[in-house]
Amino acid sequence: MESAPFPRLVGDVGGTQARFGVVVAPGEGVTQIRELACDDHGSLESAVAGYLRESGVVAPAACAIAIATPVTGDRVSMTNRDWSFSIESLRQRLGVVRLLVLNDFTALALALPALAREELEPVGGGEATAGAVRALVGPGTGLGVGCLLAAGDGVLPLASEGGHVTLSAAAEREERVIAALRREFGHPSAERALSGSGLVNLYRFACAEADRAPLPLSPADVSTRALAGSDPACSEAVELFFALLGGVAGNLALTVGARGGVYIGGGIVTRLGDWIHRSQFRARFDAKGRLAAYLSAIPVWLIRPGSPPALRGANAALDLGRSPSH
Repeated sequence: MESAPFPRLVGDVGGTQARFGVVVAPGEGVTQIRELACDDHGSLESAVAGYLRESGVVAPAACAIAIATPVTGDRVSMTNRDWSFSIESLRQRLGVVRLLVLNDFTALALALPALAREELEPVGGGEATAGAVRALVGPGTGLGVGCLLAAGDGVLPLASEGGHVTLSAAAEREERVIAALRREFGHPSAERALSGSGLVNLYRFACAEADRAPLPLSPADVSTRALAGSDPACSEAVELFFALLGGVAGNLALTVGARGGVYIGGGIVTRLGDWIHRSQFRARFDAKGRLAAYLSAIPVWLIRPGSPPALRGANAALDLGRSPSH
């Protein structure tokens, strides 16, 4: 498959925000990046039209959209938003030669090799093994998971719905968390704790443990109160969040053999400042019994806020010799 023509529209669409930008020529970066609230638009097509109208970007020749949902065929339905569309119908309405829609963490995985050191913040020690698998996990509106394999002279991204694996516990308190999630949702997936709504679920659990009524807080409220130290239940929710995230990230590293490193994306962790460094995250990442030494040698990096790397990954996907795994 030949590379797509220019200019290119690239997008990174989550359950809450949609980011768009344009790549005007080969070797150029993503420019005219804008972020739109998904609540302001009734569909992906409306969000794209809003970006083109606000930015004044000329009609693109090709488009790649990274989206927070499985992409398994022509019909795409988002997990955490009621947007659904046909890829081919959208391509025709946008008037582009090529439209590629891929999972957002597939796109983010493709961006990993190009991330500069200043875009990464180490969490603990370890040294990456050249050519080894890299893994990616990111709590945001949902919980994204992906990985990147070396394939000859290039790379191969593998999408995953690992955010929906069954959550496991490493302490009695976490067993009670999982029991509470099971009672409410049936399946206690990792995403039920490690996402925006998951942070609220953990806050509600902490309130129940303290025998107090929860307030109607948003994920941002929980984070703000925890950072301010003004609400013990919010602080407990964040502590639980990082402990569980460390366990999930360590499980992912073991499952895919991520000797090339584990990357933490998504918006929640960075909004909580340096909390990850003073939390149980890294201890729980390493705490896998007989494989503790294996994990302690694996570096973990937090992807710092900046130019959304998934936009770069979406652009890179248009240059692959084959469509990336969804």
